[in-house]
Amino acid sequence: MTGTVRRAGAFAAVGTLAVAVPAATGFRSLELATVAAIAPFVIVAALGVTVIGQDSRLFDLFARPGDYEDGKLYGLAAFSLAAAGLALLAVRFSLPVPVFVGVVVIVAYGNLGQRLAYTVRADEVVATAGFVLVGFVAGVAGQVLGTRIQAAVGEGAAAVDLPLVLFLAASGAFVAALLRSVLFERDDPLVMLTVGLLLWLFFELDPSVTARRVVIALAVTVLLGYLSYALDTASLPGMLTGVLLSFLTIVLGGFGWFAMLITFFGLGGLSTKYRYDEKLDRGIAEENDGARGSGNVLANSIVALFAVVAAAASPSHIAVDPLLFFYAFAGAVAAAMTDTFSSEFGGLYDNPRLITTLRPVEPGTDGGVTWQGVAAGAVGAGIIAGIAALTQDISTVGSGVILLCGLVGMTVDSLLGATVEGSVVGNQGVNMLATLAAALAGVGVVLVVGLL
Repeated sequence: MTGTVRRAGAFAAVGTLAVAVPAATGFRSLELATVAAIAPFVIVAALGVTVIGQDSRLFDLFARPGDYEDGKLYGLAAFSLAAAGLALLAVRFSLPVPVFVGVVVIVAYGNLGQRLAYTVRADEVVATAGFVLVGFVAGVAGQVLGTRIQAAVGEGAAAVDLPLVLFLAASGAFVAALLRSVLFERDDPLVMLTVGLLLWLFFELDPSVTARRVVIALAVTVLLGYLSYALDTASLPGMLTGVLLSFLTIVLGGFGWFAMLITFFGLGGLSTKYRYDEKLDRGIAEENDGARGSGNVLANSIVALFAVVAAAASPSHIAVDPLLFFYAFAGAVAAAMTDTFSSEFGGLYDNPRLITTLRPVEPGTDGGVTWQGVAAGAVGAGIIAGIAALTQDISTVGSGVILLCGLVGMTVDSLLGATVEGSVVGNQGVNMLATLAAALAGVGVVLVVGLL
């Protein structure tokens, strides 16, 4: 067993202390329950920075590379204090205790799964799969065990909402794996806190999910995510981002919403690869051999993600018709598709003109447009509008609104590119703002036309 596996196992053992928190909620005194919940983690943190010395076997077991330089187990202390902070939220505030247990073990055991997988095959995709798989199983087990223990001490119902448990465990495993792919091992406290707050939000949404939909969503998104990575249309973080967004879209929105999103991911990725060598020669090719990273995927999809989460929260938490958020989602995806098609296909043609002055510019100039690119963008928007019409109960006017949103997004992207890109915001910021403009345009037109 390698040192990294032993260390991951030791941290997993510390994470297992989370199962004591449900029992602590059985104390009648809130103050006593709080102390009992956070004390194990605080004690571990204190031992790591005050008692365990460098000549101790425990130091070698828990130490990360930076700890040897500091002579203190700061990594262990930070991990434990992050867990203590979430335990405090669980006991004194409304973070569900079973969710707390699930979050801690997802991160702790996910790391162990990643290290074990890496010993089988030294490949980052295999290691990430190990993180997600073991983290998911641990998250399910942690939530179920937390529910049972809390019920045993008289502080909760014994019934387990299995679909919700599966959804939260999968979401947590994907988010944690994504963050770990772009951060360092020492950032586990940040990963744990982020996953905890996000799953708390998802729990409060109380989405209407079924175990069947969650399982299908897992199978479909993992398969498509692997294909995107295998075809080099996305980097590992980009693939994980796409998998997470697709999973949430299927579970919270539905398969029709997912059809639009995956069409953008698939055709957008392929359009980037189209005549790639020629794009390299013209200086307009995407970096990393056309494989899109997490920043690019998020910039094009974050508005759509907010729309699908908002739709899941309405009308119970947000007094708005969910259909309004559907048009925001579809409009944002149409804009992302339109912008991608217009730039990837339009950039292959000569004589682009700056959208603000119509003067000729070099290919690849921010804000430069060609009629071929505009036509390609319109086709992209039409594809998304067509999928929406086939999968959702919307009128022809509704499809036209989505098409219009795509064109609005493409225009805004070009205008921002010609005016503020590079000096005020970067390319990813422009993409996000363009999809936001398209989503808002969709909402505005729907309200004016009266499609609700």
